[in-house]
Amino acid sequence: MSAVDPWHRALAELVSRSHRVPPDALPAAVTAAVRELGVTVTTYVVDVEQELLRPLPEPGRPLPEPLPIDASLPGRAYTEVRARAGQDGRLWVPVVDGTERLGLLEVGLPVGADADDPAVRDGCRAIAGLVGHLVASKSAYGDGLQRAQRSGPMAVSAELLWQLLPPLTFAVDTVAISAILEPCYEVGGDAFDYALDGGRLALAVLDGVGHGLPATLTTAVALAALRAARRTGGGLAEQIAAVEAALRSQWRDGRFVTAVLAEIEVDTGRIRYVNAGHPAPVLLRRGRAVRALTGGRRPPLGLNLPGGEPGEARLEPEDRLLLYTDGVTEARDAAGEMFGLPRLADLAERHIGSELPAPETLRRLSRAVAEYRGTASRDDATMVLVE
Repeated sequence: MSAVDPWHRALAELVSRSHRVPPDALPAAVTAAVRELGVTVTTYVVDVEQELLRPLPEPGRPLPEPLPIDASLPGRAYTEVRARAGQDGRLWVPVVDGTERLGLLEVGLPVGADADDPAVRDGCRAIAGLVGHLVASKSAYGDGLQRAQRSGPMAVSAELLWQLLPPLTFAVDTVAISAILEPCYEVGGDAFDYALDGGRLALAVLDGVGHGLPATLTTAVALAALRAARRTGGGLAEQIAAVEAALRSQWRDGRFVTAVLAEIEVDTGRIRYVNAGHPAPVLLRRGRAVRALTGGRRPPLGLNLPGGEPGEARLEPEDRLLLYTDGVTEARDAAGEMFGLPRLADLAERHIGSELPAPETLRRLSRAVAEYRGTASRDDATMVLVE
C-alpha cells in the first residue's frame, strides 16, 4: 500500500460528503474527511478586496484571525500559487478553482509527519483542489461563503454587478485572462466579459455612464445584449448593434456605455477590435509596453452614431494585452495629480518582469491605484490582462 493511499481515501470521503453538504458546512466536511489522517485543516477564502485571507467558521472551533496577503508566509503561498511549509510544520496550500485563486488551506500535520514529503504535499494539493471546486460550486446555494469574504456591506449596485460577471481568472494552455474591479463594495458602471470557443476569444470591457445603480443598470443591459448577440453567432458588428438597440429601447436620456470589444484568434494571434470611446488597450511585448491599440475608434454605444471599421493587430507568443477603464489612469491623489498611463505602464512592466501570475500582477496594480488615490473620491477602476 503506497503512502498516498490514505490521502486518496480522504479525497474519496470528501467527494462522498460533498454531494449533500450545504455551503456553511463545507469546513466541517473537510475536517471530517481528513480526520483519520491525524490532520487538522482550516479553510481560508480571499476577501473581495484581495487584501486578507479570511477563515471559514466551523462549529466547536475558535475562529482564527484573518491573514494578510502581503508580507506573510501564507500570503506568499497564495500569491505564488505554491504550497509553503512553516517552521512549525504547518503547510499552507493554495485553494484554486481551475486557475482562479479562491483561498488557502492551513494544514496541521501530525507529529513526525514530514511537510516536505512528496506524498503529503500531493495529498494536500488534491484535497485543496477539491475544496476549490466545492467553494466555487456551493457558493450559489447559500450566503455563508460570500459573507466570509466581506469586511462590510455591499452597495446594491455592486451586489447586482458581481452576479453578472464571469470568474476573475480563466486559463487554458494557450491563453490566460485575469480581471480585477475596484472599489469592490461600491463598483457601479464598470464590467468585463470573455468567452473562449473554438480557438476564438471574445473580450469586452464596459463602462456605463454615471455612477451607482443607474450606471450598473445601463451596463447590465449592455452586457446582456452583447452576450445574447454573441451566443447566436454574432460578431463585433452584431454585438454593437444589439447593445445600441437595447439601450435605446430602455432609455431616451442619452444613456451610453464606453467599451472595448475584441475577438482574438488564439492560434494565429490575429485580433480585431472596436473602441467605443474607451481608453486604448496597451500591448506588452517581452515585458515592455510597446504601444497602445488606437484603431477601431467609434462613438460610445447607445448614442446611435455611426462608427468606422474595426482595428486589427497581430499578437505574438507571450504577448500581454492590458485593458482598463478610465478610473485607473484618471485616479487622483490628494494634490489632484492623475495616476496616468505612463505610471500604469511602468508598474505593469515591473510586475510582469517579476514573473508574477497574471492575477497577482493585477492585484498589485489595483493596490497601487488604491494607495495612490487614498481616501479621495473614487471612480470605478477595472483592469483585464490577457496573456
